[in-house]
Amino acid sequence: MVPLKTVPMQAVCTRSAPDSLIRMRAVVQRVDGASVVVAGETVGEIVGEGLCVLVGITQGDTAEKAGQLARKLWSVRILEGEKSCSDTNAPLLVISQFTLYGDARKGRRPTWNAAAPGDIAEPLVDEVVAQLRALGAHVETGRFGADMRVSLTNNGPFTVQLEI
Repeated sequence: MVPLKTVPMQAVCTRSAPDSLIRMRAVVQRVDGASVVVAGETVGEIVGEGLCVLVGITQGDTAEKAGQLARKLWSVRILEGEKSCSDTNAPLLVISQFTLYGDARKGRRPTWNAAAPGDIAEPLVDEVVAQLRALGAHVETGRFGADMRVSLTNNGPFTVQLEI
């Protein structure tokens, strides 16, 4: 019988995950209202109970993943009374957020190498929004690539991270 070889933990936990492990990411907050302001103008706002969703797109994400994320956001039961947006017709504020893929493990300055470039990310964030609207959701948005000021009242506080 051949003895099993032990593998040092460093060999198992690498600094960069294989592409198959990097997924479309969303940070979802249950809110009692949220808004996005760009250059002094409110470009997106929801009033009352709903979800504020920061969406990060990475290399290899697809329109299919955008649809999966939209369905999950519409049906996830994290509103009061374990209800979903589809149950209560609650609105969503969707904001593109490439910094969800920030990596600050090395050095003092984060890198965003896993984030998809704008020409890939913008259409996929738009697809998440379009798919939500096709499901019947009221969706407000930020402005892609803009310097945005996001304000919200987190209800709970309740925040979850989704990966598709």
